[in-house]
Amino acid sequence: MPATTPFIHRNLPRLLLQAREAVMGHTRPSLREQGLSDQQWRVLRVLGEHAGDPAGVETGRVAREAYLLGPSLTGVLTRMERDGLISRSRCPEDARRTVVRATPEGLALVDMLSKTIEAHYAWVESQLGKPKLTQLYALLDELIALEQPADAPATTDPDTDE
Repeated sequence: MPATTPFIHRNLPRLLLQAREAVMGHTRPSLREQGLSDQQWRVLRVLGEHAGDPAGVETGRVAREAYLLGPSLTGVLTRMERDGLISRSRCPEDARRTVVRATPEGLALVDMLSKTIEAHYAWVESQLGKPKLTQLYALLDELIALEQPADAPATTDPDTDE
């Protein structure tokens, strides 16, 4: 049995997960106070970012932007609709597709939670400095672009609990 591992580089996926969990550790308490899961928040954030689109957001786009697989998204949307946070309807251009919109209650949650989240990001920026945070964003964007084939949308679900 060798005394050392054959790995030269640090475990990048684990480091990225650790970073995600460190950041989410500040966000989750606020989400839980509102009865939201991480997945529900990601959906609300996507819908909040597209709130100005009167046509709503097609579920496939929600899945891609919230990093949820279709079966997970279906369950998440069902619970969110039950809780009055979103509404679903058929796409007027293609009845086979479904569009989603945040309800006024959902948008109010986005507005309230965004204040807490943006305050945490401001704190991170104050600790790292704006140049380092800007560099971190740029490096992450570059890594994502490097690893993502240009013609393939992301299809992995970072969460295994839904």
